[in-house]
Amino acid sequence: MAYYESVFIARQDISATQAEGLADTFAKVVTDGGGKVAKREIWGLRQLAYRIKKNRKGHYILFNFDAPSGAIEEMERQMRLHEDVLRHMTIKVDEPEEGPSIIMRNRERGERGDRGDRGDRGGRNDRGDRPRPSSSRDRDANNSPAKPPEAAAEKTEDAPAKEAGDEIKTKEAGDEIKAPQTGKPEGDQE
Repeated sequence: MAYYESVFIARQDISATQAEGLADTFAKVVTDGGGKVAKREIWGLRQLAYRIKKNRKGHYILFNFDAPSGAIEEMERQMRLHEDVLRHMTIKVDEPEEGPSIIMRNRERGERGDRGDRGDRGGRNDRGDRPRPSSSRDRDANNSPAKPPEAAAEKTEDAPAKEAGDEIKTKEAGDEIKAPQTGKPEGDQE
């Protein structure tokens, strides 16, 4: 006999006990066909990655079988015909997985997982790598876009020098002043 791993998803509308009843039904089909259920895990009601037949969630159930192929084919046929089964997948494996599956190991660790010692991280918005502004005016000043280096190097008459060594650029008598473009040719301007 060969080893198989099978997962099926039942509709979200059925209760957990009904999902376990489905698992019992499919396990009985395999044992009646000459196989043996090595492991059965009920993962519970979980979020689906996308909607399946208008369901956003489903009851997940995992089986590990040691069974002949005929028993597995009969179980899959009954899964296809059952209206409460949304999806199923059975694969042949070289040897059965010992211990709990990765889903159950993660569940034992906690729903969010073991996050380890993260130390004192402060509040939600405190990153610790920069000082927090004390008022909205300070926050606006800190969030203003940086000026390009060319603009900082050029000073005009309107902006006085901030340091004693800065020079002020003035207009010379020969500099041309260009009028703003209006989209009309120069001869057509009124």
